[in-house]
Amino acid sequence: MITSIFSKSKPVNFIIVVIVVVLSFALKIFSQINTDDFSFGLSALILMIAIFYVFITDFIIAKNDLTNRHSYSIMILGLLFFSFPEVFTNFNIVVANLLVLFALRRLFSLHTKRELIKKFFDAAFWIGLASLFYTWAILYIIVVFFALAYYWQNEGKYIAVSIIGLLTIVLLLIIYNIILKGEYFLESNFNIAFSLDFSSYNSLSNIIRLTVMATIYFWSLLFYLKSFSGKNKKIRPVHTLVVVASIIAVFIFALAPNKNGSEFVFLFVPFAIITANYIETIEEYWFKEVFVALLILIPILNLVL
Repeated sequence: MITSIFSKSKPVNFIIVVIVVVLSFALKIFSQINTDDFSFGLSALILMIAIFYVFITDFIIAKNDLTNRHSYSIMILGLLFFSFPEVFTNFNIVVANLLVLFALRRLFSLHTKRELIKKFFDAAFWIGLASLFYTWAILYIIVVFFALAYYWQNEGKYIAVSIIGLLTIVLLLIIYNIILKGEYFLESNFNIAFSLDFSSYNSLSNIIRLTVMATIYFWSLLFYLKSFSGKNKKIRPVHTLVVVASIIAVFIFALAPNKNGSEFVFLFVPFAIITANYIETIEEYWFKEVFVALLILIPILNLVL
């Protein structure tokens, strides 16, 4: 029943997903209203950005034919917000991921072969800006390198504009620091702290949701990689960039200095694309329903346990 609702792209599907996002936000935030660090204005802004994720994700996928015409991807995105409501408590990481999505939008559209110089500049610029909100977002520059490998066509100008895009952020940061702080760089500008301590996930609810998420991700990724040969040759490189972006998100999760669940936001969109591609290949209706039920089970167990 669930998969049949989202098997086609319809306006009502957006309404359902937005309701899920708002509900997951409410369940998480209302438990923190009486805490000292609660800010209604900041929380409302995070919610608006989260809702915007739904629409920009659908836009990126539709414009680049990353899935067939259905709403599985935004359905998965809504369930991911429900599964990891900690995202709503971290403004910087939500903004950083939004800027990364802006960069990925430009990189995924490179297959059109139009305005390549502008797109490479924009992608590097957005990634550089994202790193100011969350330092490890700079790892997404690796996606730019992979894109260059596919699209640079032996023209060094694409590499040059990508570097200029990053340097533009550095220059703007220096100007900002000089005007307001009287220094070129501040230690707070770049927090390169990392941690490989996963003890914060040492609870039954966390172990279950991480196990289910990892199983779905790697299983879907396997079939996604197998499907590359059948993809349109023109957009095949875009699917490679999706995989690279997902792997970087996993590395960010592993390196995150404060592991509380919010760092999973970087995996949301690549995970949604990869998993949606797998769901659309499942022929058995009952298995498709069971697969989606696993995604729904995560937030339910997270609330109960």
